[in-house]
Amino acid sequence: MCGIVGIVGTRPVTGRLVEALKRLEYRGYDSAGIATLVGGRIERRRAEGKLANLERRLGEAPIDGTIGIGHTRWATHGRPNETNAHPHATDRVAIVHNGIIENFRELRQELEGRGHVFAT
Repeated sequence: MCGIVGIVGTRPVTGRLVEALKRLEYRGYDSAGIATLVGGRIERRRAEGKLANLERRLGEAPIDGTIGIGHTRWATHGRPNETNAHPHATDRVAIVHNGIIENFRELRQELEGRGHVFAT
């Protein structure tokens, strides 16, 4: 099972996103991540394993931002590693999703045809 949280605020959201993800730990997960909007660009941190790993990463490389999303992932497809952890992001958009995107091959093919490059 996955967990998704989002915050639109007026002060930095990183700590609150992590705290919200902790409330979802009972659901089970194998990786976690957050993304925030900082100066018009997406900043993201992800980690394999428990939230303590994500917290450690954020301690090493903190991020600000008053708008953000967080996700805990349970791998149904793809290895449970940092590359496959959510949020998936570019410098302009970050996404998370639950479940299986059954038409991913068609979507990927279309986007690659437009020049997009995938990391997972």
